[in-house]
Amino acid sequence: MISKILTLLAMPLGFGGILILVGALASLWRRRGLGVGLALAGLLWIWLWALPVVSDRIRLSLEGRYDPLPIGSLPTAEAVLVLGGSVRGVAAPRQFPDLNAAADRVWHGARLFHAGKAPLVILSGGQLTWNTAEGPEAQAMLRFLVDLGVPEERVLLEAASGSTYENAQQTRKLLAARGIERVLLVTSALHMRRAEATFRAAGIDVIPAPTDYEVLAEPQRTLLDFLPDAGALDGSTRALHEYLGLVMYRWRGWAK
Repeated sequence: MISKILTLLAMPLGFGGILILVGALASLWRRRGLGVGLALAGLLWIWLWALPVVSDRIRLSLEGRYDPLPIGSLPTAEAVLVLGGSVRGVAAPRQFPDLNAAADRVWHGARLFHAGKAPLVILSGGQLTWNTAEGPEAQAMLRFLVDLGVPEERVLLEAASGSTYENAQQTRKLLAARGIERVLLVTSALHMRRAEATFRAAGIDVIPAPTDYEVLAEPQRTLLDFLPDAGALDGSTRALHEYLGLVMYRWRGWAK
């Protein structure tokens, strides 16, 4: 929880909000010049990361490391490993899992299975300690995967992890118990750099199979790309989260 809170505060909206708040307090303490300067800096900081042209560029710096690959060009492996972060579990009164924008991960895992790239699918995603109503994400992903035609008996669940690092550590135990050495790693292209580095540091032989691409390499620009947009701010935030996460993981020795 503490790690999540600190990460949120370091993101554009959190850090910009802190500058605005400190600026308001400074103004109340009769430091009007300083207060106005801090508040404007906070607003400009949020505005910058909310520009689609900026958001696209930082996301492309991550996604561009992994070209979209035809399924036929991928080698076979012993399992397809799909990381969580794409499905919310069932919580009353809902009857079915709730898919988010990254649900391409589960869909791509099903594609790879049906293409004969591996005889087994592993779903890795647990339950956040402060959100227990929905159950483990791996269980929710399983319902979606079965609807996509993957037999339940061909699926293994890793439902104890709550972060990319824990994904790798818990999956390593599951793979070792079954003698599996090589997997196709499925996650969003934006997340793949940190995921691959983390799994390799855990001693797992992974073949990147990215999906859920968000940005075109050479998009056609319009005036709207230079105006702030909530979706662009969200994209910038997720990209900065990946960079910050990679730095922290490397500092702790969790990623190569």
